[in-house]
Amino acid sequence: MLSDKDIILRLGLSVVLSGLIGLERQIHRRTAGLRTHILVSLGSCLIMLTSLYVFELYKNIAGLDPSRIASGVITGIGFLGAGAIIRGRDGVKEQEGVRGLTTAASLWIVAGIGLAIGCGFYNAAIYASVLALVVLVFLRIIEEKVLGGS
Repeated sequence: MLSDKDIILRLGLSVVLSGLIGLERQIHRRTAGLRTHILVSLGSCLIMLTSLYVFELYKNIAGLDPSRIASGVITGIGFLGAGAIIRGRDGVKEQEGVRGLTTAASLWIVAGIGLAIGCGFYNAAIYASVLALVVLVFLRIIEEKVLGGS
Protein backbone atom coordinates (compact mmCIF):
# COMPACT_ATOMS: atom_id res chain seq x y z
CA MET A 1 0.00 0.00 0.00
CA LEU A 2 1.10 3.53 -0.69
CA SER A 3 1.96 5.79 2.21
CA ASP A 4 0.17 9.10 2.73
CA LYS A 5 3.39 10.83 1.64
CA ASP A 6 3.34 8.93 -1.69
CA ILE A 7 -0.32 9.74 -2.24
CA ILE A 8 0.20 13.45 -1.54
CA LEU A 9 3.30 13.51 -3.78
CA ARG A 10 1.41 11.92 -6.67
CA LEU A 11 -1.66 14.13 -6.33
CA GLY A 12 0.48 17.25 -5.89
CA LEU A 13 2.69 16.48 -8.88
CA SER A 14 -0.40 15.94 -11.01
CA VAL A 15 -1.67 19.40 -9.98
CA VAL A 16 1.66 21.08 -10.77
CA LEU A 17 2.27 19.47 -14.16
CA SER A 18 -1.29 19.82 -15.43
CA GLY A 19 -1.41 23.33 -13.99
CA LEU A 20 1.46 24.36 -16.26
CA ILE A 21 -0.42 23.11 -19.30
CA GLY A 22 -3.68 24.62 -18.08
CA LEU A 23 -1.96 27.95 -17.49
CA GLU A 24 -0.88 28.07 -21.12
CA ARG A 25 -4.48 27.44 -22.18
CA GLN A 26 -5.72 30.08 -19.70
CA ILE A 27 -3.27 32.69 -20.97
CA HIS A 28 -4.66 32.18 -24.47
CA ARG A 29 -8.23 32.42 -23.15
CA ARG A 30 -9.31 28.95 -24.17
CA THR A 31 -12.52 27.34 -22.98
CA ALA A 32 -10.74 24.89 -20.70
CA GLY A 33 -8.07 26.64 -18.68
CA LEU A 34 -6.06 26.25 -15.51
CA ARG A 35 -8.70 24.82 -13.20
CA THR A 36 -10.19 22.46 -15.76
CA HIS A 37 -6.82 20.96 -16.67
CA ILE A 38 -5.86 20.56 -13.02
CA LEU A 39 -9.16 18.88 -12.17
CA VAL A 40 -8.92 16.47 -15.11
CA SER A 41 -5.40 15.40 -14.16
CA LEU A 42 -6.13 15.29 -10.44
CA GLY A 43 -9.20 13.17 -11.08
CA SER A 44 -7.26 10.85 -13.37
CA CYS A 45 -4.52 10.51 -10.78
CA LEU A 46 -7.05 9.73 -8.05
CA ILE A 47 -8.76 7.15 -10.25
CA MET A 48 -5.43 5.45 -10.94
CA LEU A 49 -4.53 5.51 -7.24
CA THR A 50 -7.92 4.01 -6.43
CA SER A 51 -7.44 1.37 -9.11
CA LEU A 52 -4.04 0.42 -7.66
CA TYR A 53 -5.52 0.38 -4.15
CA VAL A 54 -8.36 -1.93 -5.17
CA PHE A 55 -5.90 -4.16 -7.02
CA GLU A 56 -3.73 -4.39 -3.90
CA LEU A 57 -6.74 -5.20 -1.70
CA TYR A 58 -8.05 -7.98 -3.91
CA LYS A 59 -4.93 -9.32 -5.63
CA ASN A 60 -5.08 -12.64 -3.76
CA ILE A 61 -8.87 -12.93 -3.95
CA ALA A 62 -9.78 -12.09 -7.53
CA GLY A 63 -8.00 -11.45 -10.78
CA LEU A 64 -8.11 -7.71 -11.28
CA ASP A 65 -6.45 -5.52 -13.88
CA PRO A 66 -5.74 -1.96 -12.66
CA SER A 67 -5.44 -0.72 -16.24
CA ARG A 68 -9.14 -1.35 -16.94
CA ILE A 69 -10.22 1.67 -14.95
CA ALA A 70 -7.56 3.78 -16.68
CA SER A 71 -8.99 2.87 -20.09
CA GLY A 72 -12.38 4.09 -18.88
CA VAL A 73 -10.83 7.41 -17.93
CA ILE A 74 -9.42 7.93 -21.40
CA THR A 75 -12.78 7.10 -22.97
CA GLY A 76 -14.59 9.46 -20.62
CA ILE A 77 -12.18 12.29 -21.32
CA GLY A 78 -13.17 11.99 -24.96
CA PHE A 79 -16.63 13.21 -24.01
CA LEU A 80 -15.21 16.12 -22.05
CA GLY A 81 -12.96 16.97 -24.98
CA ALA A 82 -15.92 16.86 -27.34
CA GLY A 83 -17.53 19.54 -25.21
CA ALA A 84 -14.49 21.76 -25.73
CA ILE A 85 -14.77 21.50 -29.50
CA ILE A 86 -17.03 24.12 -30.99
CA ARG A 87 -18.13 24.51 -34.58
CA GLY A 88 -18.53 28.14 -35.56
CA ARG A 89 -21.73 29.50 -37.04
CA ASP A 90 -22.00 29.59 -40.81
CA GLY A 91 -21.96 33.06 -42.28
CA VAL A 92 -20.07 34.71 -39.43
CA LYS A 93 -16.49 34.91 -40.66
CA GLU A 94 -14.88 35.27 -37.20
CA GLN A 95 -16.71 32.19 -35.95
CA GLU A 96 -16.42 29.86 -38.95
CA GLY A 97 -14.65 26.53 -38.66
CA VAL A 98 -13.96 24.16 -35.83
CA ARG A 99 -12.34 25.50 -32.66
CA GLY A 100 -11.15 23.81 -29.49
CA LEU A 101 -9.31 20.83 -30.90
CA THR A 102 -6.04 21.76 -29.21
CA THR A 103 -7.81 22.32 -25.91
CA ALA A 104 -9.53 18.94 -26.23
CA ALA A 105 -6.16 17.33 -26.95
CA SER A 106 -4.57 19.09 -23.98
CA LEU A 107 -7.34 17.74 -21.72
CA TRP A 108 -6.62 14.28 -23.06
CA ILE A 109 -2.88 14.58 -22.39
CA VAL A 110 -3.37 15.86 -18.82
CA ALA A 111 -5.62 12.85 -18.19
CA GLY A 112 -2.77 10.64 -19.34
CA ILE A 113 -0.33 12.59 -17.18
CA GLY A 114 -2.58 12.10 -14.18
CA LEU A 115 -2.82 8.36 -14.84
CA ALA A 116 0.96 8.08 -15.24
CA ILE A 117 1.59 9.92 -11.99
CA GLY A 118 -1.09 7.90 -10.23
CA CYS A 119 0.71 4.66 -11.01
CA GLY A 120 4.12 6.13 -10.15
CA PHE A 121 5.43 6.56 -13.70
CA TYR A 122 6.87 9.99 -12.82
CA ASN A 123 9.52 10.28 -15.54
CA ALA A 124 7.04 9.66 -18.34
CA ALA A 125 4.60 12.17 -16.82
CA ILE A 126 7.29 14.83 -16.52
CA TYR A 127 8.63 14.20 -20.04
CA ALA A 128 5.09 14.26 -21.50
CA SER A 129 4.34 17.51 -19.67
CA VAL A 130 7.48 19.17 -21.01
CA LEU A 131 6.73 17.96 -24.54
CA ALA A 132 3.10 19.11 -24.30
CA LEU A 133 4.28 22.57 -23.25
CA VAL A 134 6.78 22.64 -26.12
CA VAL A 135 3.96 21.80 -28.52
CA LEU A 136 1.58 24.37 -27.02
CA VAL A 137 4.04 27.25 -26.58
CA PHE A 138 6.84 26.92 -29.09
CA LEU A 139 4.95 25.38 -31.97
CA ARG A 140 2.40 28.20 -31.65
CA ILE A 141 5.24 30.67 -32.23
CA ILE A 142 6.47 28.71 -35.24
CA GLU A 143 2.92 28.45 -36.65
CA GLU A 144 2.42 32.19 -36.31
CA LYS A 145 5.74 33.01 -37.99
CA VAL A 146 5.55 30.45 -40.78
CA LEU A 147 1.82 30.25 -41.43
CA GLY A 148 0.77 33.65 -40.12
CA GLY A 149 -2.16 32.04 -38.27
CA SER A 150 -3.37 31.89 -34.72
